[in-house]
Amino acid sequence: MKEQLCPQPAGLGPYSSLESSPSRQKEPKKKQQLSICNKLCYAVGGAPYQVTGCALGFFLQIYLLDVAQVEPFFASIILFVGRAWDAFTDPLVGFCISKSSWTRLGRLMPWIIFSTPLAIIAYFLIWFVPDFPRGQALWYLLFYCLFETLVTCFHVPYSALTMFISTEQSERDSATAYRMTVEVLGTVLGTAIQGQIVGQADTPCLQDPSDSALAMEGANHTQSTTSLKETQNAYLLAAGVIASIYVICAVILTLGVREQREPYETQQAEPMSFFRGLRLVMSHGPYVKLIAGFLFTSLAFMLVEGNFALFCTYTLGFRNEFQNLLLAIMLSATFTIPIWQWFLTRFGKKTAVYVGISSAVPFLILVAFMESNLIVTYVVAVAAGISVAAAFLLPWSMLPDVIDDFHLKQPQSHGTEPIFFSFYVFFTKFASGVSLGISTLSLDFAGYQTRGCSQPARVKFTLKLLVTIAPIVLILLGLLLFKLYPIDEEKRRQNKKALQALREEASSSGCSDTDSTELASIL
Repeated sequence: MKEQLCPQPAGLGPYSSLESSPSRQKEPKKKQQLSICNKLCYAVGGAPYQVTGCALGFFLQIYLLDVAQVEPFFASIILFVGRAWDAFTDPLVGFCISKSSWTRLGRLMPWIIFSTPLAIIAYFLIWFVPDFPRGQALWYLLFYCLFETLVTCFHVPYSALTMFISTEQSERDSATAYRMTVEVLGTVLGTAIQGQIVGQADTPCLQDPSDSALAMEGANHTQSTTSLKETQNAYLLAAGVIASIYVICAVILTLGVREQREPYETQQAEPMSFFRGLRLVMSHGPYVKLIAGFLFTSLAFMLVEGNFALFCTYTLGFRNEFQNLLLAIMLSATFTIPIWQWFLTRFGKKTAVYVGISSAVPFLILVAFMESNLIVTYVVAVAAGISVAAAFLLPWSMLPDVIDDFHLKQPQSHGTEPIFFSFYVFFTKFASGVSLGISTLSLDFAGYQTRGCSQPARVKFTLKLLVTIAPIVLILLGLLLFKLYPIDEEKRRQNKKALQALREEASSSGCSDTDSTELASIL
């Protein structure tokens, strides 16, 4: 039995309610609460995915082109195939988890434990330059896809773990707020570590991009082997630091969180097949409407994120301020997540969606029409972080409500939690791929000049469209879809009472076959 970093709250053991005496079962059940230590240990588990994802997202492209010196055509294949494979692995891993059996460690924890050492090895090898230049593209493609698979084996069960840390909606919402705060800090940490250690890897721009091939050839001949080796070692050092953070967070999560099994789930005779579960999940109206709304809003924020560096560099002319502006956004998001957690508790989650996500629109309009001004840009960055915090927190806070609603309508359908979470992540990554493709094609048609110190007016205008007008339209479409989302605060309270009755009935009735029929009949 593994050692627990945080003591588990009373009454949260997987079989504790079944072991209670009949007289105690009839007493009003005390509200199950997670300690702050439990919530922090759970939240820390969200950091590895964000730290590694941030480092890869911002620095892998420049690393492949300028440090590993992979040809641009092969680099584009590595990035595109890796992103596509990453999206595909989420439902695949969700399928495998749904077929997993409960163990002494739980059903989700073994995936997190055993994927961690392999993931950090694959991550480290992504940032290693092999001695054989002809096979470099295959090397990076292999280890990039391998790492994305292994980190999915960590992140999908970790996301689904939200449903198994407590049976109380308020406790899950609170733990989700802790998690989102740590994840935003993870993006800040990933950017800071990678940026500070490998800052010397930056390549100077070319005054005449039309002569870029000749300039690049001259630069390659004049750059000393020692300088390139130092840059490669800097990337390896950053990879080692981030890999260490990955391991530490995984250990804290494993020791500090215990997976809890629903009492009524033990009465399920046979596990549901994945494809039957998938049909039920994708036909659940609240889930489809929630996914559709967040698909549009996620695409909006990803368009801003993917083009933010180019927009700051070429449209606003702040080439050396990108990392500082990004840090301002992430720090603002980190500090405002607790505020949004209070807001959704006080005013409801649907209201928080409308207020939080729509708050980005006025500042995007300001960016679209203002002249280049560094002070105003920092003010906009801080304000944008407030909306980013809402976009981080709300999807993960609302998904458990959808799953609770599903359990009430399908009381015998257990083991579907990984499907809910894995397909949400799949659609999010799909939106990321769409935003990457749209941005790249748009800039290519506008005449983007690689590594130029400046860009044509059409490119600057295209970047402004991608960072302001397009996200505004997508946000408004997403908010219109949220009007169709049926789970408001009244519905949440009804679901909470019905689920509590289901759990109490399951705890008091034992595990007989006749009891299983009675549990279904109460709905």
